Amino acid sequence: MAITANPAPLDDPDERHRAFVLRIVQPGLAGLIDGSVSTLAPIFAAAFATHQNGPTFLVGLAASLGAGISMGLTEALSDDGLVTGRGDPWMRGLVCGAMTTLGGLGHTLPYAIPDALPDPWPNAFWLATGLAMLVVAVELVAIAAIRTRYMATPFGRAALQVLLGGALVLATGIAIGSA
Repeated sequence: MAITANPAPLDDPDERHRAFVLRIVQPGLAGLIDGSVSTLAPIFAAAFATHQNGPTFLVGLAASLGAGISMGLTEALSDDGLVTGRGDPWMRGLVCGAMTTLGGLGHTLPYAIPDALPDPWPNAFWLATGLAMLVVAVELVAIAAIRTRYMATPFGRAALQVLLGGALVLATGIAIGSA
């Protein structure tokens, strides 16, 4: 039996949906989870170590882009799609890498707020940190919703899993940065 890149015909709507989930949703979801969760520790460690937005933004940018490149390459090189039918590895890598970067950039962007804000604005660090935490909450709820929609995971269980994981990584970053 020959191994082909598309082992099953895609004329069946169920097979098209399955292929979409395997080729786009799953790599994108893996990237979004990794970008949203794995970058929490370095970003919040930098934030609480420096109490400055500028250096925290640079750490977040580096962590997000580095994680995106790493996850994109990992996805592209881990499975050529011939045996599993998961499709073009470079497309999966691109999707995974882009979503990883996006997941990290979401809670990095609030730290682009300048360190010095004019009166009557609150402390720029705490404003950015509060916004970043709000973005993290939105990211984690979005991950739970995607898992519910495409992976048939009950929303409560998906939310508990990602919120628990995110909280552990966030607390690790804050603890290390505050040491």
